[in-house]
Amino acid sequence: MPPLLLLLIFLATVAAMEGFAYVMHRWVMHGPGWFLHASHHRPRTGLWEANDLYFVIFAIPSILLLLGGVQWGWGDWATACGAGIAAYGMIYLGFHDIIVHRRVAHRYVARSRYMKRIVQAHRLHHAVGTRLGCVSFGFLVAPRPEQLKRELARSGSARRDAAASSADA
Repeated sequence: MPPLLLLLIFLATVAAMEGFAYVMHRWVMHGPGWFLHASHHRPRTGLWEANDLYFVIFAIPSILLLLGGVQWGWGDWATACGAGIAAYGMIYLGFHDIIVHRRVAHRYVARSRYMKRIVQAHRLHHAVGTRLGCVSFGFLVAPRPEQLKRELARSGSARRDAAASSADA
């Protein structure tokens, strides 16, 4: 397979992972997978949290594709896809765990418009401590903070209205 095609497969996989991450975060982690993800919306008390198991779960397809491409004869496309998933995982680790949540001490301060936007979007995601009413489920692509703040205000009003109507019943 030509190297340029492998590079395109790799880059397309990295890009597609953002969509996959959004879907998994929005409808799995904040849905039936909340039992693991809830730990991430609370203050961490140790080095690890239950949510870290998602990192292992999402690494499995990458490992299988890399093994399939390198050892089991599936083809170079599998290696490129597996490497793309692994690359997204490393980008996620650097952005999410290190830059935003500071799981490794550092002095980095977001200065570019893009980095400020995605860091603020992730912090707004954590403004809600429950699985419902959160905003911004992507990691590398995020709506403008102003839009997210409006969504948070609307979802807060909806939660208050629901609580009031259940209290009246």
